[in-house]
Amino acid sequence: MHPRVLLLAAPIAAALLCSMAVGQSSCTPDLNGDGIVDGEDLVELLDAWHQTYAPELAGIAPSSGFAAGGTVVTIAGGHLREVTSITIGGTSVPRILDAEGTSIVAVTPPGIVGTHDVVVTTPFGSATLPQAFEYRVGPVPWATILEVAPDPAVVVDASLRAAIVATGLPWRVRDNASAVEMLLVPPGTFMMGCSASLQDACLPHEELVHQVTLTRAFYLARHEVTQAEWTAVMGSNPSRFVAANGYPGSDERPVEQVSWNAAAKFMETTSLRLPTEAEWEFACRAGTTTAFNDGSDDDATLGLLAWYATNSAAQTHPVGGKLPNRLGFHDLHGNVFEWVEDWYGESFYWQSPAVDPTGPAGGIARVLRGGSWNHPSSYERSSARLGVGPGIVLDRIGLRPARTP
Repeated sequence: MHPRVLLLAAPIAAALLCSMAVGQSSCTPDLNGDGIVDGEDLVELLDAWHQTYAPELAGIAPSSGFAAGGTVVTIAGGHLREVTSITIGGTSVPRILDAEGTSIVAVTPPGIVGTHDVVVTTPFGSATLPQAFEYRVGPVPWATILEVAPDPAVVVDASLRAAIVATGLPWRVRDNASAVEMLLVPPGTFMMGCSASLQDACLPHEELVHQVTLTRAFYLARHEVTQAEWTAVMGSNPSRFVAANGYPGSDERPVEQVSWNAAAKFMETTSLRLPTEAEWEFACRAGTTTAFNDGSDDDATLGLLAWYATNSAAQTHPVGGKLPNRLGFHDLHGNVFEWVEDWYGESFYWQSPAVDPTGPAGGIARVLRGGSWNHPSSYERSSARLGVGPGIVLDRIGLRPARTP
């Protein structure tokens, strides 16, 4: 239509549409109140008339994405001009990129693996696409996925399994750079600090029990790094307990005589990292609050979990020979001490942040955790800790790497 004809026709069309508007017994064609019935009133009336209808949904594409969120999706339908919210699985989308009458472009929020409802809301109602979007386990580009979901025979606690699944990450992987098998530890809150056993009290530097929240999931090696794994990466084996010294099966024994500085080199080479002290204790406890991670305070039963002074025959043993904890990790008690990332601070627990603590800013010693083949049960407790210089090399010290997904 010619612009001049459109300009002349607009007042007539506005008045006619106004008289036809749904639910109106009378109306004033001058909708914007400027004293003139013209094209602006027509546009306003058409927009208001269109928006009196509740939204309609026809589909979503793509219909799946990673549980970490961030998938750009297009939702098709009708009457979608004034969207006030979109939820997927009950979680609001973080961004709506575009909203027209018949489609919406949005970015998915993080979600739980599985299929979920998509709900779109406008000022005039809501519409639902039932079970229309599926969250999938996300990729782990640095690793090979071994098992997506936690094995109920290993992770026996249903709440821990649910927390692992909720991350949208695979449970069991093998790091490509080091061939180390790793298990996922979900985020969570726990009480860190003193867990005395029936036989031994806590030392002053572990006594303060304080709440800690870890906000991010992380991967941790299922076993201590073995001599074979260390040698494959670093090219030599520093350990004492090797076949040449009369100790068979050394490939599967934990590597030892590793300083913190040497462990840092291993991490640099593989792009892994050492766990923080809080991460280590959270993974060790796996929901327990007792001295040992099987839910017991009884030193007499420690031999089921650990190689330590009482049962080790004064040597290390192949990893994985004792019972795992509730997340599937072996040898967090005994065999060899494990370096963590933190500097040691004797009174750090009294100043520790409550969320994602990383230890003091500096110091002269790094933290060791987990006890060893040469130590009594008092050193094997979940809360037991030591500070040792980062250059120290002992045949009872090894490592267990971590990785941020």
